[in-house]
Amino acid sequence: MVVGSVSRGCQVVVIGGGPGGYVAAIRLAQLGKDVLLVERRKTLGGVCLNEGCIPSKALIHAAEIKHEAEHATGMGLSTEGVHVDMPRLVKWKDGIVRRLTSGVKFLCEKNGAELLEGEATFTSDRSLAVETAEGRVEVEFEQAVIATGSSPMDLPGVERDGVSVIGAREALSLEAVPEHLVVIGAGYIGLELGTVYAKLGSSVTVVELLPELFPGLEPEVADTMKRRLKQLGIALKLGYRVTGVTPGEPAVVAVEGPEGETASFEAEKVLVSIGRVPNTAGLGLERAGVATGGGGFVTVNERQESSVSGIFAIGDVVGGALLAHKAYQEAKVAAEVIAGEAAAFDAVVPAVVYTDPEIAWAGLTEAAARERGHEVVTGSFPFRASGRAMTLGSTDGFVKVVGDAADGRLLGITAVGRGVSELMGEATLALETDAFLEDLAATIHPHPTMSEALQEAVELALGKAVHALNER
Repeated sequence: MVVGSVSRGCQVVVIGGGPGGYVAAIRLAQLGKDVLLVERRKTLGGVCLNEGCIPSKALIHAAEIKHEAEHATGMGLSTEGVHVDMPRLVKWKDGIVRRLTSGVKFLCEKNGAELLEGEATFTSDRSLAVETAEGRVEVEFEQAVIATGSSPMDLPGVERDGVSVIGAREALSLEAVPEHLVVIGAGYIGLELGTVYAKLGSSVTVVELLPELFPGLEPEVADTMKRRLKQLGIALKLGYRVTGVTPGEPAVVAVEGPEGETASFEAEKVLVSIGRVPNTAGLGLERAGVATGGGGFVTVNERQESSVSGIFAIGDVVGGALLAHKAYQEAKVAAEVIAGEAAAFDAVVPAVVYTDPEIAWAGLTEAAARERGHEVVTGSFPFRASGRAMTLGSTDGFVKVVGDAADGRLLGITAVGRGVSELMGEATLALETDAFLEDLAATIHPHPTMSEALQEAVELALGKAVHALNER
């Protein structure tokens, strides 16, 4: 033992207090385990709660209110001089985060999970050291759950200075709306925050290396989003490679276009958002014998167990869809396996991008279904034919369903439109329970709602639609 250190033991140590880690700790405690939750931040909730999912949705909602107020003249409503008080908006957003993080801490403590603030490093496959403000704590454990999450990926040759060249964390707490914003990366985060600032008043340019938006989704998704981004005044540069970023006032982003042409964009702020990498550096995985795969993600089986018996991993650090709700489920699986219960991760994972309009999907796309050998049948209902969408003044988008033509089983659902994130619970349940198209067609949906579009899309796939022309 190192001189001046403290030694202690526990049944299960959970490393990381994000969505996966705190859920694992709570569930383990509920199952009667002696649990130690180690988190390096002063607050629980990880990136999602502190600087991701929750704060970004707060800004998205505020920006939407402003945008709607300024574009409601067609409804007979007019407003003048809508003002954005960024410090007050950020304070409101931070208040939401504080309430939620304190709630998570309360639940951990009340369920019996012990908390330890510090940086954890494996010293063997059954021990680790935690560097805390008070000194080093050596921990011996029977099982461990790695839930260290992920961090923004660096763009080679580009350094974020936190002032003019920033990441999502800084973008969520700006003191003023930038006059010009360049977003590098057209993924979830880049498009969500780019849309926020366009609605708040920024001139926004989005630079993306790939030649198309969301290449793994239905092609109609990209078509709808490009049309909407143009309406919002966002300049989209697809197929452009960033060759350099010079911080300053203004910052300058140099790019090379798809035909080899060069250009540069000046901006008050440059947001770099090109992906995420697992937080495994400095964790000492090699000392524990834990194997990693492509991209440095920890390799796990369906029980969330790593290559070392008794060491589990969950959430972003294992790869796949880097989503909080996936981490929640993986956490519950790992906890139940540790407690001796039969559990495995075998679930449909829905995904949502909170742009305008929202993008949501679960299951297979039409192309993926065909690649897997299915003969498919599809139905796509446009929101321009939805009475509820019309009353909301938001008719962009559609709901598309993919089914197996042979047996009528539902295979996948993609939706683009206002509030379609709220359709994904039903969609995922239908996929998880192996529902048939006829099951959804026979399910009465309330009128008028956006959810009706799901039933309408299914009826189109079956050739029995009444609110759209059948193509079958």
